[in-house]
Amino acid sequence: MINRELIRIKVVQLTYAYYQNGNRNMDNAEKELLFSLSKAYDMYNMLLTLIVSITKEARRQNEIATVRARREGTEEPSQKFCNNKFEIQLEDNKMLQEFVDNKKTTWTDDIETVRKLLSQIEQSAIYREYMDNPEEETYDADRELWRKIYRTLIMDNAELDSLFEEKSIYWNDDKGIVDTFVLKTIKRFDPKNGKNQELLPEYKDSDDKDFARKLFRATILNADQYQRYMSETSRNWDFSRLAYMDVVIMQIAIAEMTTFPNIPINVTINEFVELAKAYSTPRSFGYINGMLDAIAHYLTDTGKIIKAMKPAAGYAKPDGKDMPDDAEDDGMQ
Repeated sequence: MINRELIRIKVVQLTYAYYQNGNRNMDNAEKELLFSLSKAYDMYNMLLTLIVSITKEARRQNEIATVRARREGTEEPSQKFCNNKFEIQLEDNKMLQEFVDNKKTTWTDDIETVRKLLSQIEQSAIYREYMDNPEEETYDADRELWRKIYRTLIMDNAELDSLFEEKSIYWNDDKGIVDTFVLKTIKRFDPKNGKNQELLPEYKDSDDKDFARKLFRATILNADQYQRYMSETSRNWDFSRLAYMDVVIMQIAIAEMTTFPNIPINVTINEFVELAKAYSTPRSFGYINGMLDAIAHYLTDTGKIIKAMKPAAGYAKPDGKDMPDDAEDDGMQ
């Protein structure tokens, strides 16, 4: 689940923190990086358990309403949402149960958040359309309901985002990426797999974990050399105008260019320009785009890296104008 995009974000955050911290210990910093990444995987599992917790609260409220209806002789509430086939499979999932057992994580302390989400779900057009269509009681319909609920009410939920940020400093910027993996997981669920349905692994393979370690270590250990590259190629740039975060971002980008021969230069530039948009000043991405392009040419011209220079589509060189909204994927996530 932990992909290259998330790794780059964490390396930027932890590198900046490393330089801000007076007690610079490489081993401790690397452990914190890996711990920060593992917390993103915890969030992934917690968001899956949120679906289960919402349904359990729906069942509790449904039972109370059923008892009242029987006592008063009125129509009993529908059990359709409570018996959602996708949710039942998720609730029984072995991997998710193992996470809950190991982490002792529940939504009990945040039951008001769960109840508020349930209320929002029950008032939504998605829910009403689902409940008003008794003939379509299929697994696909049940799974699609939760996909729509998640996209509409759980993604881009400011209150939920704030709750996660309060719980851990490591979750400040994770949810947007993690949400995409929860949706991917919902889509992949197959009733034939039952409780053995596989969730996404923490890492796709060992290469991604190694990528995180190598990128972070190269950034720190070769900092002086990378900053010389910056100064040598910044004759047309006012280097003093760069924010400290800009220097950190470029340092990591150079580390990626020089350490990972299989990642195209334009992909690296695009990815770190996007990070500059998110983490630095409004004008920083333009400077970073131009400087990284100049640095990449310098490194290839001097034989320090052997990669083809292929301009990223839509990225102007070197003044940083006309930047696209989306960075290119390196195809390794």
